[in-house]
Amino acid sequence: MATFDHLIIGSGINALVAAAMLSRKGDSVLVIEREDRVGGCMYTSDEVTLPGYHHDVMAATFVLFMTGPAQEALGDDLAKHGFEYCHTAHPTAALRPDGTALVLAMDRAANVAAFNARAAGDGDQHAADVGGIEQDAEFLFALLGQPLWSRQTLTLMAKQAWKKGLGPLKTWFGEAMEPARGWLETRYSSPDVQAIWAPWVLHVGLTPEATYGGQMARVIAFALEAAGAPIVKGGAGQAAQAFRSLIEANGGVVRTGVEAKSIMVDGGKVHGVITTDDEQIYARNVIASTAPGQLYDGLLADQPCPETRKKFRHGRGNFQLHYALDGPIEWNADGLDDVALIHLTDGIDAVSKSCNEAERGMLPETPTICVGQPHRLDPSRCPEGKAILWLQIPDAPPVIKGDAAGKIDTVPEWTPAMREAYADRIEGILSKHIRNWGKIKLKRRAYSPADLEAMNVNLVGGDPYGGACTLDQVFVWRPYAAQTNNGTPVKNLYHIGASTHPGPGLGGGSGLNVAKGLGA
Repeated sequence: MATFDHLIIGSGINALVAAAMLSRKGDSVLVIEREDRVGGCMYTSDEVTLPGYHHDVMAATFVLFMTGPAQEALGDDLAKHGFEYCHTAHPTAALRPDGTALVLAMDRAANVAAFNARAAGDGDQHAADVGGIEQDAEFLFALLGQPLWSRQTLTLMAKQAWKKGLGPLKTWFGEAMEPARGWLETRYSSPDVQAIWAPWVLHVGLTPEATYGGQMARVIAFALEAAGAPIVKGGAGQAAQAFRSLIEANGGVVRTGVEAKSIMVDGGKVHGVITTDDEQIYARNVIASTAPGQLYDGLLADQPCPETRKKFRHGRGNFQLHYALDGPIEWNADGLDDVALIHLTDGIDAVSKSCNEAERGMLPETPTICVGQPHRLDPSRCPEGKAILWLQIPDAPPVIKGDAAGKIDTVPEWTPAMREAYADRIEGILSKHIRNWGKIKLKRRAYSPADLEAMNVNLVGGDPYGGACTLDQVFVWRPYAAQTNNGTPVKNLYHIGASTHPGPGLGGGSGLNVAKGLGA
């Protein structure tokens, strides 16, 4: 029976990056995926609402990939297989309940002027904040991207200490631990400026009060201003297909509809996997792109678990809402027509309230809503003259204890009736900001956290970030304090995905790190 050099379980962004790198090296690679498609959260479908409307059902924005080392390594190859970015000059905006909107441009001078117009000094502070990230970009992005428990990170830290001095380096790390609330309330006077950044901490699995949220928000501010909020032409699913085409062109094998049941281990060393059809597939190395529970409690159920006294925690669930529209969107506020991602929120307190309610198991009274307009970047997403909306609500409890507004009858598990009632609440907020909503709405499709988990087993409880991103579950402690980088207690078995460093998003960092560690 043939033995592969590398067998990869799952086909999300990290798995595909690893497979592309290793297959390009000339090694034999097999990717197995339990679903009938590749891509994990990169999934575009024309069956969500109406024919001709192409919706990114889950992930949509590729700024982390475009600005990361995986793009540098694979970008040219992927482009030959149909991976193409679509952009807009205005990556994000905040739209507050009173109709006030503030738009971010990919132009620092324009942003400084716009922010200063809201409150004297806010634009100058923005320039200082993103400028600081820009100055430290080489160090910071290396720290966020490469294996942390390694000689290269130790060398990187030593160089930074030599460059800055130990005292300034200590100060830098202390300021990096600042919560987003602390950063925004002490640096910015304008509620509009605070509102444009406060929701972004939710997109990295944090809250306004979480440690190091301020630093992550500054990194996001820098990335959005410098690189925008790109999407892939044809949809996120097209990105997955480009990866598959590249892997197969390199001689790799991709099999869908094949689910791993267990990992074969003998003498503490991996030998392959057994599928749910009892097929035995042998490999020198196995790379598992899974949530920790699926790996240690499922695939390795008969093996010792990592030495840890705590159980890995998953975070808040995600709620998705998609619309097919019969014509252009007429926003009440000016300047929103070509914005990629618009947050509907009243600022720090509103974001804090909604995520706190969700963390306590309540349906938020006023959820934080992220609205994407993919057709403005990529007109091929819908028929000419029509429109689509992609809504992500990062505040949805996996298990429901009640409704914060006291208006929706709830039970612990998501039901279709509860999903649609929550969707009605979200639509009610959205529709107040679009003056022709009643004329253009054609059809909607909602996905609860339970629906998302059913589509992707790694989204435990609908959590799209691979687990809570609190300080005890990030960096060298992700997913377990005892785990070193992407290694496991089993020799030649590697763990990648959002649950491992560098964490969630479409960056592909953990897949790239493992591939490089295996000689790619």
